[in-house]
Amino acid sequence: MSSALTDLFPYPIVQAPMAGGVSVPQLAAAVSEAGGLGFLAAGYKTADGMYQEIKHLRGLTSRPFGVNLFLPQPETADPAAVDVYAHQLAGEAAWYETELGDPDCGRDDGYETKLAVLLDNPVPVVSFHFGVPSREVVESLHRVGTFALVGATTVDEARAVEQSGADAVIAQGVEAGGHQGTHRDNPETGGSGTGLLALVAQVREAVSLPIVAAGGIMRGSQIAAVLAAGASAAQLGTAFLATPESGAHDLHKQALTNPLFVRTELTRAFSGRPARALVNRFLREHGPYAPAAYPEVHHLTAPVRKAAATAGDAQGMALWAGQGHRMARELPAGQLVEVLAAELAAAGTALSGLSGYTTGGGAR
Repeated sequence: MSSALTDLFPYPIVQAPMAGGVSVPQLAAAVSEAGGLGFLAAGYKTADGMYQEIKHLRGLTSRPFGVNLFLPQPETADPAAVDVYAHQLAGEAAWYETELGDPDCGRDDGYETKLAVLLDNPVPVVSFHFGVPSREVVESLHRVGTFALVGATTVDEARAVEQSGADAVIAQGVEAGGHQGTHRDNPETGGSGTGLLALVAQVREAVSLPIVAAGGIMRGSQIAAVLAAGASAAQLGTAFLATPESGAHDLHKQALTNPLFVRTELTRAFSGRPARALVNRFLREHGPYAPAAYPEVHHLTAPVRKAAATAGDAQGMALWAGQGHRMARELPAGQLVEVLAAELAAAGTALSGLSGYTTGGGAR
């Protein structure tokens, strides 16, 4: 990774931008203050809401940070399929004494307005999810001194990121919690993906861009592994979800290590796009029938998910989590960064102690 970008954060640790109220200014500030790169998530917020969070964050730290944007989505959903799913969810709405949301209340997430705010009030880093920004957008960010990072889940997507002129690619493995950042939602491949180590190695050979590795990373030794595979930094989401600074609902934090939730699964149940969540009642009952319709399904289920959280019922919430969720630690975010950095250093020492194997001389 270019020295100008790595100089922003002493440790190769990036806090993933988790939309839906998790990546609050307090969390991003704690991570950045500790030497990582904290992130705000602009997804599902208004442009003004994003701006107010940036102002709040700047009041908490003078360290660099990033803001994540969702790319506008093409209109590919089948309205009839969305209607059928809405009919299926009617019982959920009745149970939680709420109404289903309007599936047609917006699909661009205020992208252009948010981008305009970030060009008028530049931040150190902007990352993009669900697609690739145009070269013109990337160049406009560069002109105001902002680094652009773009997610990819395949080698072909990574090549598209490189062509955009972005400064780095975020290689997201299938282990990652929350939404898979595929550039196009293909219903035929929605339940599959490439593991992180394999993806990083493949992307490393395909593009010359620096790589930020994301997906299931919970320990410093795993950061060491992705660095050895060719990444320049690691992005962690679920690891920071359980911290006290995280804006996640307490039930969500507790579910990460609750024995009631033993595994995760990619599902369209909550949003219409493949996303990894802890398997609960809602996912089991509705996941098999959810259409490929994002953000329509997201809007449809939003009131139900909110009502379930208000009622204290984790079985009706979207419990986003990566495959390493059982390794979550309830440490303050800054302390977690320090622990991860220490684990990374220890892993590096252990690897150097095995150097004899690389010379053909066997163990020493």
